[in-house]
Amino acid sequence: DKTLWVLKLKKNHPNSVLTLDLFVFFFQKQVKRTHAKHHTAEAVETYYQRYLNGVMKNAAAPVLLELANEVDFAPSLMARIVLERFLQEQEQAIPSKTLINSMLRDPSQIPDGVLANQVYQCTVNDCCYGPLVDCIKHAIGHEHEVLLREMLLEKNLSFIAEDQLRAKGYDKTPDFILEVPVAVEGHIIHWIESKASFGDESSHQAYLQDQFWSYWNRFGPGLVIYWYGFIEELDCHRERGILLKDCFPTDIVTLRHSMA
Repeated sequence: DKTLWVLKLKKNHPNSVLTLDLFVFFFQKQVKRTHAKHHTAEAVETYYQRYLNGVMKNAAAPVLLELANEVDFAPSLMARIVLERFLQEQEQAIPSKTLINSMLRDPSQIPDGVLANQVYQCTVNDCCYGPLVDCIKHAIGHEHEVLLREMLLEKNLSFIAEDQLRAKGYDKTPDFILEVPVAVEGHIIHWIESKASFGDESSHQAYLQDQFWSYWNRFGPGLVIYWYGFIEELDCHRERGILLKDCFPTDIVTLRHSMA
């Protein structure tokens, strides 16, 4: 199954560097499949005791990181499991997600120097999950939004940006709404959403449910740009009003062109 996907991606995007994206995609799929087994009471206790025994022998060794690699689990998620178990033992209560997230972002808040160092090692060596990855994704996403804005300006297309829409009270909004609709490949476009990621089936279905259909209901048909490509079969809602592309369209037809 993986081989077919890789071959299809290489065929559709021969000039793209997708190796890391493919690794992240398949690893995240695996983590989702095995997530439950790593969070059973038995598994959590096993990981916690192995952590305690490991740092007792050598506190400087990357115990949590090596444990995560051994059981084929994301290092940041392993750090979260052990940190939550540690805090539960210290406070005799289940810690809040807000507290755990804060400590993962800033391990210096963890009231144990050894565990803080172990958690830090996990977060900086995780290319799929964790606060550092979230920051990188946010930065890349913002970079592509800026790129899209520049392209719209270059084409002299009038638009309203997401921050302007939020200021008007809209909750779910696309990145850009075109004040004057355009046509792309024969389809009318009222809005454009930028996704600095690869469009796989799982993420695309989630976006459809949580975002794209909401945009369609409020603003009409639109365009989604997956800058790192997407599975061709997912572009199946064109007639209903959601068009997928992997780059900014070059064949935009404006109202001025239509009148001419």
